[in-house]
Amino acid sequence: MTTIRNIVLVHGGFVDGSGWQGVYDELSREGFRIRIVQNPTISLEGDVAATRQVLDSLDGPAVLVGHSYGGAVISEAGTHPNVAALAYIAAFAPDKGESVNTLIADPPPGAPVPPILPPRDGFLSLDRDKFHGAFAADLPARLAAFMADAQVPWGVDALGGAVTEPAWRHKPSWYLVATEDRMIPPPAQRAMAERAGSSVVEAIGSHAVYVSQPATVADLIRQAAA
Repeated sequence: MTTIRNIVLVHGGFVDGSGWQGVYDELSREGFRIRIVQNPTISLEGDVAATRQVLDSLDGPAVLVGHSYGGAVISEAGTHPNVAALAYIAAFAPDKGESVNTLIADPPPGAPVPPILPPRDGFLSLDRDKFHGAFAADLPARLAAFMADAQVPWGVDALGGAVTEPAWRHKPSWYLVATEDRMIPPPAQRAMAERAGSSVVEAIGSHAVYVSQPATVADLIRQAAA
């Protein structure tokens, strides 16, 4: 078996692809060819198109990696023939007909509620003052403040976009559960990973585990590439 050398990283809502830099640095040192999708997070359809455009440019098989909402993107885009494996990082893994909206519609009692502000002009953002604790509790306060002030508005159409045929039904997947996540409850992460038949690793980290623990995330991606 030849190790997959292409890695494609897909970010989630409220952020852009720059948060993947630590993971990029970890894997690029080992010769992996890494592409980072700057998906607009306006609609699921648009983000899938942006991801497939990157996949089209590859010269061989890839591991397609998604964080948070990026998990919905890779579930839909991962049917692309260049995708050999999927890696979910504290991510949504919708089934056919599901969207982020349907997955978050009925939170269990006592689950943390993300501090999402009411939509403005069709876009959502997180309460800046609560961003650190909800999204990035294991990051330094100054970095979390920068991320809060650099937020990318998340289109409500992206949350409502439903997956038509989840790639995890046809391709092997890995899942990193962030045990201290206050955006996607860890029990929900475990349930989605189990449903997808993913190989699971757990890390003590916040929703921003891809920023705070790039080596752990890179290890999971290496497993998927092996």
